Amino acid sequence: MVSYDFAKRAAVVTGGARGIGKAVAARLAASGASVSLWDTDGDKLAETAAELGGNIHTSVVDITNDSAVDRSAAEVEREFGRLDIMVNSAGITGPNVPTWQYGVADWRQVIDIDLNGTFLCCRAAVPYMLRNDYGRIVNIASVAGKEGNPNAPAYSAAKAGVIGLTKSLGKELAETGVTVNCVTPAAVKTDIFDQMTEEHIDFMLSKIPMKRFGQVEEIANLVTWLSSEDCSFSTGGVFDCSGGRATY
Repeated sequence: MVSYDFAKRAAVVTGGARGIGKAVAARLAASGASVSLWDTDGDKLAETAAELGGNIHTSVVDITNDSAVDRSAAEVEREFGRLDIMVNSAGITGPNVPTWQYGVADWRQVIDIDLNGTFLCCRAAVPYMLRNDYGRIVNIASVAGKEGNPNAPAYSAAKAGVIGLTKSLGKELAETGVTVNCVTPAAVKTDIFDQMTEEHIDFMLSKIPMKRFGQVEEIANLVTWLSSEDCSFSTGGVFDCSGGRATY
């Protein structure tokens, strides 16, 4: 495994209690980073923090609430003295139904968490990074944001929005020491599968040429590089980890 030195870095990982977020936090913590886990599940946060060890901070935060996000970001700086890395991994899939049958409340919830929440976290983190002329933002998008998965219109639209946000913010910060990139995984088997129908899960597997789902550790490895000083000439980038599914 490639080793990194994050001993002087402070990171936030949203959705850090489980799944991809937890795997990313584990890699960062094992590499010496101080890590703040953000999630809505306080019990799971405490469990994950105890499991990871190291210099771990937790915050129960609703990323759709701008005031809560701003407070949590300020708390991270008070706790660690800086905020260098923001990994936006929190998200939901929403129901698997055709667009014309999709509930309006469901649509708004998916967009609010997956897209608006990512925007609010980026918005909160950037000023802290600019103070030190250094930062790494990594957004977890999805190959669904490139292709558009049938019966997942809100999720596909939200992740396409995350890709667009990444490109826009990356260009805005291109002359600073802050980079912004996103990862577009194909399906990775996590608790998020509990929100999907078996039919939709089978559909996603059928689209992956490697004929298997991704592993959280595989996504975390890519995110860790994107969060490192080694990744210095990539910004506004979209990095696939899709088992061959990527189309562009």
